[in-house]
Amino acid sequence: MPTIKDVAEKAGVTVTTVSRVLNNRGYISERTRQKVQLAMAELNYQPNEIARSLTRKRSMMLGMIIPTIAHPFFSEMANEIEQYASSFGYKLLVCNSRMEQTKEKEYIDMLKSNRVDGVIMGSHTLEVEEYLNLNKPIVTFDRKIADIPYVSSDNYQGGKLAAELLIRKGCRSVAHISGDLSLDLLSNKRTEAFRDTLRAHNIEPVIIQLGADSFDRSSYNAILSSLFDNHKHLDGIFASSDIIAMNIIKLATARGISIPDDLKLIGYDDISFAELSNPALTTIRQPIKEMSRLAVELLLKQINGEPVDKEHTLPVTLVERSST
Repeated sequence: MPTIKDVAEKAGVTVTTVSRVLNNRGYISERTRQKVQLAMAELNYQPNEIARSLTRKRSMMLGMIIPTIAHPFFSEMANEIEQYASSFGYKLLVCNSRMEQTKEKEYIDMLKSNRVDGVIMGSHTLEVEEYLNLNKPIVTFDRKIADIPYVSSDNYQGGKLAAELLIRKGCRSVAHISGDLSLDLLSNKRTEAFRDTLRAHNIEPVIIQLGADSFDRSSYNAILSSLFDNHKHLDGIFASSDIIAMNIIKLATARGISIPDDLKLIGYDDISFAELSNPALTTIRQPIKEMSRLAVELLLKQINGEPVDKEHTLPVTLVERSST
C-alpha cells in the first residue's frame, strides 16, 4: 500500500508539500498541486481520513437535518450545500427527520458520535437544549432557535408580493394554504403578510393549515378537496410551497376548474419543476443557491472561530408565469 512518502517521491516534492495539498493548507502552486494529485492517482493512494482528522482536530464532515429529502426544495438545498461544502473539502451527512422527535434526537446523537464539525438544521422538533448541547457550530434554515445563526428568505415580503399580485388580478375570494402556524417558524410570516395586505384591501382570506408534517403529500388531497367543497367561488390561492400548488393544479383540473381563467394560483420556492407544470407556476422565488452557500459560509466561519451575525434574511422575487 503506497504511503505519503511514496507520493512525495513520485511527484518530486517533499512530504510536507503533499500534506499541504491533502489538507488544503498553505500556498501551493497549481502546477505543484496537479503533480501531487497525478502521483496520488497513479499510485492509487488513499489518505487515512481518521489520521488526518485527528491531526487537524476536525472530521471534515458536516451534518444536515431536514424534514425529508423527497421534498424538492430540501433536495435542491441539500445538493447546493453538498457541492459548496465539497469545494472546501467537507463531506455532508444528510438526515431525514420526518418531523419526528425520536428520529431527530437519534440523528443528533449520531452526528455527535461521528464528530461532525458543524450542523445545518432544517428541522426543529426538540427542546432548545438538545441543539445547544451539541456543542458544535450550528446554522438553521427558516428557524429561530435561541441565539443560533439562521438563514431565511424574506418570508414577509413573499406573502406581501403574493397578495398584491392577486389583488392586481382582481381576486376577491382568496385562500392561503399554510404549514402548521402553531410551530414557531419564520415561514409563518408569509401568512402574516398575506393576511395583512389583503385586509388592507378589505379582503378576508381563508387560511387552511396543514398538519405538523406539512411535507406529507398523502394528506394534501383530502385537505384541498375540503377547501374546494366549502369555498366554491374561490378565485385566488396562495400556497406556501410549489408542491402544494402543483397538487392544487391537479385537483382543479380534475374538477374542471381552469387555471388561470377561473382560479389564479401562486406557489412559493421556485423549485426547478415550477416552470414545467401545466400551467407553468407563478411563484415566489427563494434564492436557494445563495441561501445554501451562505449557510455553509456561516458554519465554516464558526468552525474557524470567527464571529457571525445571528440574522441573515435574503430577498425573494416574484416570478410570474401562466398560473396567474
